[in-house]
Amino acid sequence: MSGWYEVSLASDGQFRFVLKAGNGEKILTSELYKAKASALNGIESVQKNSSEDTHYERLEAKNGKAYFNLKAVNHQVIGTSQLYSGEQAREKGIESVKHNGITEIIKDLTQA
Repeated sequence: MSGWYEVSLASDGQFRFVLKAGNGEKILTSELYKAKASALNGIESVQKNSSEDTHYERLEAKNGKAYFNLKAVNHQVIGTSQLYSGEQAREKGIESVKHNGITEIIKDLTQA
C-alpha cells in the first residue's frame, strides 16, 4: 500500500500537510501555511524533490535524536521528519519519504 498526504487545518486557522506511509505512520510534516493553496504547492514540491538524496538535510536534535529536513532546490525546508532513535532509523525514514513522496493521493481533512 502506498502512502498519502493529509491536508489539515491547525487550531490557529492555518494549513499544514503531513505525508503518511502506507501503514499510516507520519513521516514528514510541513510548516504552517496561511492559504490552503500554499500547502498544496508544498505537496507538489515534496513530489518533485523527495527522490533526490541531496535534498535531505540530516540533523541531530538537542536531545541527541536524529531527524531530517527535506529541502527544495532553493534550499527552503519543505518538511521535517519525526525524531528517530538513531542514524539508521533516520535513514529508513528518508527511504520511506523517497518511496511515498511521489504519491498523488491527497486527503483533504479541511472540509466538513
